[in-house]
Amino acid sequence: MITIKSKTREKTTKGSVKQCRREGHIPYIVYSNGQTKEMGTVLKADINTLLRSIRFGFLCTTKLMLQNDAGHERPVVVKDIQYHPTTYEILHLDFLELEEGCPIKCKVPIDCINTVDCVGVKLGGMLRTVLRHVKVKCLPKNIPSHFEIDVKDLGMRESKRVEDISLPEGVKCLANPRDVLVSVVKK
Repeated sequence: MITIKSKTREKTTKGSVKQCRREGHIPYIVYSNGQTKEMGTVLKADINTLLRSIRFGFLCTTKLMLQNDAGHERPVVVKDIQYHPTTYEILHLDFLELEEGCPIKCKVPIDCINTVDCVGVKLGGMLRTVLRHVKVKCLPKNIPSHFEIDVKDLGMRESKRVEDISLPEGVKCLANPRDVLVSVVKK
């Protein structure tokens, strides 16, 4: 589990938030059961390093340990990131606290494997990803890092659906089982 150091913040005014951003920090809020548990800031450099070390799309299932200046640690996952519309700098983070025995809803990324060996692609088709994440409900200890979908045997105009995902024990899929994940289409 990756540990991120943070500072708690008392002031929630626009001026104090802008000041902390100028100083190289990103404001955050930790939620638990829909309520605010803690507000603070993390170093922008720490978050950028974290984002570079995690595979694209897999941040939503990466468990982090948030350690505040008082030494209190809490396990969290990233719930939401707010970006600046033109510079794409991170403006704000929302974390969801992972409490033992309390189920959470999160998005799990879909990872297509054997794309090079796909029958439909070899016949001149194109692999089209429709859903990149599937929403699930589970206990924090059961959060899968990703779901693998084997597309090797997909022919032209064939698809894999949510119902084709093999769910681990204790994980309930909240998506429609008939939703298409990936399909092979004509170019």
